[in-house]
Amino acid sequence: MNENKPNLYVLYDGGCPRCIKDRGKYSRIAGRHADGVYWFDITDQDEKLKAWGIAPYKALTELHVIIGECENVNQPRVVSELDAYIVLMLRVPILKPLAWLMGRKLVRPLLSKLYRKAVYRRLKCEGRL
Repeated sequence: MNENKPNLYVLYDGGCPRCIKDRGKYSRIAGRHADGVYWFDITDQDEKLKAWGIAPYKALTELHVIIGECENVNQPRVVSELDAYIVLMLRVPILKPLAWLMGRKLVRPLLSKLYRKAVYRRLKCEGRL
């Protein structure tokens, strides 16, 4: 692992086939740059999420990334939604331009709105919302 990059703990919905597929796609694209990226299935982990200061509903509806070590830390550094995607993408050279674009002032609100609508629609169709 590159010592200059902190560990990232990606909280994902293991009950979501799309989330699992996206996880695999990221790992393939990232290759060795995925070293230090750990995946944590939030299914039935409400107490752990609350201990990290993350509402289970928010964990289900937004991507969250914990930066650094998450064990034995009272208040880990947590980023969510598009910021979480940007943090993940910045680790991978080929995805850095996309991360930069996602963070632009005019693009970010539109992507955020589209992301929230897509997640809400998926959860509603699955009967989990």
